[in-house]
Amino acid sequence: MNETLRLFLGQEAVARGDLTARELRTHYRRVYQNVYLSKSSELTAADRARAAWLWCRGEATLVGLSAAAIYGTKWIDAHNAAEICRQDRRHPRGIKVRTFELPPDDVCWVDNMRLTTPARTAFDIGRSWLPDRSIPIIDALIQATKIDVTEVSALRRRRDGVHGLRRLEHALALVDGGAESPQESRVRLILVRAGLPKPQTQICFAIEGADKRIRVDMGWPEWKVAVEYDGVQHWTDAGQRSWDIDRIAILESLGWAVVRVSAEMLTRPHVIVERVGSKLRRAGWS
Repeated sequence: MNETLRLFLGQEAVARGDLTARELRTHYRRVYQNVYLSKSSELTAADRARAAWLWCRGEATLVGLSAAAIYGTKWIDAHNAAEICRQDRRHPRGIKVRTFELPPDDVCWVDNMRLTTPARTAFDIGRSWLPDRSIPIIDALIQATKIDVTEVSALRRRRDGVHGLRRLEHALALVDGGAESPQESRVRLILVRAGLPKPQTQICFAIEGADKRIRVDMGWPEWKVAVEYDGVQHWTDAGQRSWDIDRIAILESLGWAVVRVSAEMLTRPHVIVERVGSKLRRAGWS
């Protein structure tokens, strides 16, 4: 069997002589009926989307999380059900069928698969999920596709009358494609929902004499206050840890106040708000 073929239809592969029925059972696992993946391969969200496309024999459109995964959106859990749109509601476990209308302008082809456009994908995710879940995914989708949130807003105006528009509008008011992780999105939401001004994301600094480019996750240049989310690499990678210390020292020498947020602090959002709010007020925000 060609190892570069990650997903395939099992019965057809056996019929062609690509592998035997015993090899299929021994070395491959079934994702959906007649759709197989090597047991040595980790199933990704994009794999699950492609598996759903193979299962339905191309008689559907990939939508929602599945379309987002094909576009390269990060942080989508592979355990989420694949999402397809078609009128036939029959489906196996692990596939969710949507039956909403898809105008031709909302559909495109990527890698020989039919899926919703990036804007329509964001539109459906925003109206299908609660904002706390949809916003980090839309943030990542914007990162992956470079679409502008105004494209999604324009689509919303042309698709009046569908379910979930109020939920979508709430999400679009808070999305920001600058976030580079779901945790960064959550920190931003904590701050904005507490009444603090919406921060600018991924602020870059050109520092004379520094051999690395300095960038902070989010902040307010007007008041020189920055917020950094410290992922696990900031604590386990010695090189990263050393650079973090130097970077914060450089920022402070330029008059910036930096608030660092850990994963544990996300369980205490009031602490984050208090620390950031205090820094902003000292800098002149009221």
